[in-house]
Amino acid sequence: MTKRRQKLIACREKIGDRKKVAADLNISVVYLRMLETGALKPGRDLMLRISNYFDKPLEYLFPDLFSQDGSV
Repeated sequence: MTKRRQKLIACREKIGDRKKVAADLNISVVYLRMLETGALKPGRDLMLRISNYFDKPLEYLFPDLFSQDGSV
């Protein structure tokens, strides 16, 4: 079972619906939903774009991808 990325979802909800955010990030709505649910892991470049878009650190948006010591 995948773990939902609640902070990513909360940030997206502050900006708007999935359609707007996906268009801004130049990804599909389905891909964004899969990132939010934790079904997919974003590539490095997309993670950085998302981090910059929401002005939040990677560890905040994708805590499941980082170990306890902060490494990827």
